[in-house]
Amino acid sequence: MRIAVGCDHIVTEIKNEVVKYLQKKGIEVIDCGTYDKERTHYPIYGKRVGEKVALKEADLGIVLCGTGVGITNAANKIKGIRCVLTQDVSVVKYAREVLNANVLGFGGRVSGIGMIEDLIDTFLETEYCPTEERDVYIEKMDQL
Repeated sequence: MRIAVGCDHIVTEIKNEVVKYLQKKGIEVIDCGTYDKERTHYPIYGKRVGEKVALKEADLGIVLCGTGVGITNAANKIKGIRCVLTQDVSVVKYAREVLNANVLGFGGRVSGIGMIEDLIDTFLETEYCPTEERDVYIEKMDQL
């Protein structure tokens, strides 16, 4: 499995922890940046991750910024991306099972590393459960 990960300068250290966590699980990580604390803008990295997933260069994506709001919105601008912003494992589970979310977003300043790891684990462990109705909704979302 390959996962693309991206963040802005505010949460670079947390992104680096996420990368290490994924690698310890045997997952190949595509680190889309940023790589330091130099001021930058979250849309760049939300777009990079979204494109990697949309182009099937990565199976899934993870994005984070201070609150998660900006970078998840940027990722969701990419056609075919269904990015969920959450601090709750039940929301991640629903988003994967029902909406086939393919990018996970969270705020590094509002979520602790323990919670982040739980969110990631739920994201990776939960499979999409297709139904005719769900497939229609996802198709409509992807056509927006």
